[in-house]
Parts: sequence; structure tokens; C-alpha cells
Amino acid sequence: VQLQASGGGLVQAGGSLRLSCITSGSGFTMTNMGWYRQAPGRQRDLVATITRGGNTNYADSVKGRFTISRDSAKNTVYLYMNNLKPEDTAVYYCNAGGTDNRGFRRIYWGQGTQVTVSS
Repeated sequence: VQLQASGGGLVQAGGSLRLSCITSGSGFTMTNMGWYRQAPGRQRDLVATITRGGNTNYADSVKGRFTISRDSAKNTVYLYMNNLKPEDTAVYYCNAGGTDNRGFRRIYWGQGTQVTVSS
């Protein structure tokens, strides 16, 4: 299973970006996908998750500004980021959790995409 994240870039405070994460591969039943971010010198933190059923969860710091969604037909999860702030600057990673053909829990990560918000 491979995850390919894209959509990062440089944006001014108050601006918007849309991140995309395309999954490919077989032998994996995905149950949830998510976005995490890691700023320099800090741990990787949860941003938002979405289950196969469409239930979403957000970090308090992004509630009301970010929206996670998925297009199952395209095997893609999106993160719409509005009203961006300099503290949103980080490398954003997508991940996918689920089970493989033997029923073992698996988590896969994408390569990360840089988001930089200037003040």
C-alpha cells in the first residue's frame, strides 16, 4: 500500500490550501484515514481523521478551519485548510489504517508535504 500526498506550498496567513492523499495497492481493507503534521523540533500531531463511515475528528486547534473528506471512488482523502495561521506551518503527513488479508492491523504513511504560512 502506498500513499502519495500533495498540495502543500507557501501561503499567506488567512489563505487556503487543499491537500490530497491518493492511496494505491491491494490486500488491505482501509478503515480510517487521517492527516498529521510535524513542525520542526516537535512531535507529530493529529490534525484530522475520517473513518470509512464518514465520521470525522479534528484537533482543537483546527476545528472550524480545516475539513477532512474522502472520495472512496478515487481512493483519495482531502484536507481543506482555510484561514491558515503561521502556527499551521509544518510537514503534513497522511496515513491510512486498516487490516491486511490476514487480519492484522496495519498503518501506512505518506511521504509528507510541506505547508508554510507566512505572517
